[in-house]
Amino acid sequence: MAKRRKEKKFYKYECAMTGEQYTVTAKAPNPDDLISVKAYYEMNPEKDDRPADIKKMLGVEEE
Repeated sequence: MAKRRKEKKFYKYECAMTGEQYTVTAKAPNPDDLISVKAYYEMNPEKDDRPADIKKMLGVEEE
């Protein structure tokens, strides 16, 4: 017999700060508290540990 493929369920959320929409496969317990990676690094620039080439590609200004 053929094995049935399990279907993945997708959830769509929107960032509370930027309005950016994204899709994930895990259900969030508090969807109103979710923020995007971009918004997180805007709120916490001191924790931005991305490599310089990634920052340049994204257009992030370095101080």
